[in-house]
Amino acid sequence: MVIFLFLVFAPIAASAARYLWVGDGRGNWQTADRSSAGLLPSATTHPGAVIRVFAARTARWRSIFAVHTWIVVKEKGATTYSRYDYTAWGEPIRTNGFAPDGRWFGALPQTIVAVDGEAAEPLIPKIRYVIENYKFKAYGDYSAWPGPNSNTFVQAALDAVPELRAILPPTAIGKDFPYDGRWVGVTPSSTGVFVTFAGYVGLTIGWIEGFELNLFGAVLGFDIRRPALKLPGIGRFGVAAGL
Repeated sequence: MVIFLFLVFAPIAASAARYLWVGDGRGNWQTADRSSAGLLPSATTHPGAVIRVFAARTARWRSIFAVHTWIVVKEKGATTYSRYDYTAWGEPIRTNGFAPDGRWFGALPQTIVAVDGEAAEPLIPKIRYVIENYKFKAYGDYSAWPGPNSNTFVQAALDAVPELRAILPPTAIGKDFPYDGRWVGVTPSSTGVFVTFAGYVGLTIGWIEGFELNLFGAVLGFDIRRPALKLPGIGRFGVAAGL
């Protein structure tokens, strides 16, 4: 029990200490840099289809615990990217409110999913369908914890495209919120099972998903397929997740 509590709280304490003593280097969140991070090719010169999911630390004290994730897609032949965020202000599903690969209030994004060309083409309609038919898109639906929030929205899109075999980082608080009403079932990859209690507490075990224990948003676990620890507040520590 002591080891278990240490693994849950020590990473959060370390993340909090970093924030309190070092800061996040972003200054005032209202004036923080939101320019392109240069992670995408020019849409006008790159004719192929593109799918990206990015994650970046949230603003202010929330960065101790969580990341914000968003989706970027571009169909074959399109000359612009479409970026989709789920936010707490304004219309919940925000389209092209920021640069496609923009810094999130000064935080540099991390690429979670990257699929290009012919492999991306048949998957984009599935993603767009989820976006267009997302259940929680009315004003007031957003809930930072336990969800539905930005990470719930992105998880719903990824679940609709199991071919991606994409896993959000353990710091994507809200990804385990039962947006479809299911509290128990088979994981979208069909390689495991999950159980959740309204997103507050849950357990996921699967070959693609790894082992994840969710305790009030703090995710502790490990991945065997791509060896890594999953630590609350810190994130994934080990081999990078990916296809």
